[in-house]
Amino acid sequence: MQEAVLQLRNVSKTIGKRTIVDGLSFDVPAGEVFGFLGPNGAGKTTTIRMIVGLISMTKGEVFVKGVSVRKQFEQAMTHIGAIVENPEMYKFLSGYQNLIHFARRHSGVTKERIDEVIKLVGLQNRIHEKVKRYSLGMRQRLGVAQALLHRPSVLILDEPTNGLDPAGIRELRDYLRKLTQEEGISVIVSSHLLSEMELMCDRVAIIQGGKLIDVRSLQEEGTGESAQLKVTIDVNNPQLALRVLSESFQDLKISISGAQLELMTDKSRIPDIARRLVLADLDVYGISASQKSLEDRFLEMTGGEMVV
Repeated sequence: MQEAVLQLRNVSKTIGKRTIVDGLSFDVPAGEVFGFLGPNGAGKTTTIRMIVGLISMTKGEVFVKGVSVRKQFEQAMTHIGAIVENPEMYKFLSGYQNLIHFARRHSGVTKERIDEVIKLVGLQNRIHEKVKRYSLGMRQRLGVAQALLHRPSVLILDEPTNGLDPAGIRELRDYLRKLTQEEGISVIVSSHLLSEMELMCDRVAIIQGGKLIDVRSLQEEGTGESAQLKVTIDVNNPQLALRVLSESFQDLKISISGAQLELMTDKSRIPDIARRLVLADLDVYGISASQKSLEDRFLEMTGGEMVV
């Protein structure tokens, strides 16, 4: 893993007697799309607000490229671009005029850089139209362009897919991947949408009740011979098949669903499972295997609390 551009160390937030965020620690390396996943109210937005300095930390520390957010706030913020909740734009101005306005807040943002970010987010053909004519997806892209003007090392997006249609979500997903590849920046995305996080992110930090449950790689899991797969077996006598496999593979959890068997195992054991069923004179009509979804893993780790 590359050197971390963002580090959280025991970050906590307490208001009164309520602990909203409780001792979060994780690292985000350069060039990664990092997901921050959890139910509504889990503490995701509170954590983001602490990272960007909108609210104070009760304890702990955040470092951006080694710079302390607590002790060197202004210097740390030069490395961060963020959209917390919805991007705010002047709707009576064009997209280009909005970028000119925001560029004045940072030193060293040239016209060439403005043109560069416009191209990066794919708004060349609409940038001189007034923002009030933009779709929500286009406003999101303009917000990303604004956040990238000063060449940050970290881009933070809080629930960026809210209100977007499927086409807009896919567009955003493609642009975020392009950013990590072409700009080399890290993108942190918070969401409660499991399916989108699975498609968008390299890794996810799962947070529940303000605590970090786990950090999982989505690229490495589910690949190779040892990957855990959900296996469904269509067989003529499920009860007999269950007895045969339970005797042969005592470590497997096997259940019957209708006329099918369901179990979790790795890819390397599937041929042996099929062989045992055939040797027991059972008719096997089909075997299908699928990678355990992020939803399955989330439910396992959080004890069954579904993301809403």
